[in-house]
Amino acid sequence: MTYLAKPRLHHPTLETNKVGYTRRDYEGKISTLCAGCGHDSISAAIVQACWQMDIEPHRVAKLSGIGCSSKTPDYFLGASHGFNTVHGRMPSVLTGANLANRELLYLGVSGDGDSASIGLGQFAHAMRRGVRMVYIVENNGVYGLTKGQFSATADRGSKSKKGVANADSPIDLVAMALQLGATYVGRGFSGDKGQLVPLIEGAIRHGGAAFIDVVSPCVAFNNHEGSTKSYDYVRQHNEAVSRIDFIDLAKPTEAAPAPGEAIDLPQPDGRVMRLRKLRADHDPTDRLAAMALVQGLAHAGEVATGLIYVEPEATDMHRALNTVATPLNRLDEKALCPGAAVLAKVNAGLR
Repeated sequence: MTYLAKPRLHHPTLETNKVGYTRRDYEGKISTLCAGCGHDSISAAIVQACWQMDIEPHRVAKLSGIGCSSKTPDYFLGASHGFNTVHGRMPSVLTGANLANRELLYLGVSGDGDSASIGLGQFAHAMRRGVRMVYIVENNGVYGLTKGQFSATADRGSKSKKGVANADSPIDLVAMALQLGATYVGRGFSGDKGQLVPLIEGAIRHGGAAFIDVVSPCVAFNNHEGSTKSYDYVRQHNEAVSRIDFIDLAKPTEAAPAPGEAIDLPQPDGRVMRLRKLRADHDPTDRLAAMALVQGLAHAGEVATGLIYVEPEATDMHRALNTVATPLNRLDEKALCPGAAVLAKVNAGLR
């Protein structure tokens, strides 16, 4: 099978952002996924968010594991750094890269099989350690590369394409991220780009561990009647809890907003994230309330989407470990090998 390559030349009238790039500059290779796959919509949302934020592609490091979802980093940000790890091990490789160089923007792309099955322990420790990253799970509820078996996130009672009902309890990665200490937790839908793009933008601007679970229907094996991860089901059962906007040079509002009004949260880059509540009974800065909301809507068969929880004063792993700010590849020999006296002091502190 032959795939055509994208042309390198762009039309001179294409709009550029503040750093001189067109939207096409943030694309990658032509996708080899099934036509209509939700994962391609997520790639497009990442492209749009990075272009709007004026991010230079070479400042991004994208990492993935195994599965249909983990193929997608090849389809966006072609000029960025990339590393395709082994099955379920993306979080630990990303953690090591982050420790070595905190100046890059780290984007981890995974799937429900990659993160909720073999990589569940890796996912858990990345969240609890506060690794500054954007962790996106492209969640379709099936193993698409091995012909559509139920994954660990498939809802109990949902039916496969062959009509078999799933008897196992599902793993809700959003609920787990909240319990484990992630400081930015959201859920999106690949069929709602208007919600997903600002959700990704907010995660990139966030100063800690940001997790987004994106329901992304598999058109080959999990987009039929009886599936709870299909386009039709999510559109009919989507309960959006918030809408995000970003404001340049805005002064945060000090007064508590009334239900349904906006909450302004300062971001590390100086912008302000304006979070407009769509549910009067939900406080997105209350972790316990967020956990109760997710569980309650899931029990009612609804899918909570939007920014579910955000911690305004987020910290990351580097602050906890008090690491050096300079990337390791820029430290000279004197800094890396300070001598016997310093080593003796370090050893004494461990006794």
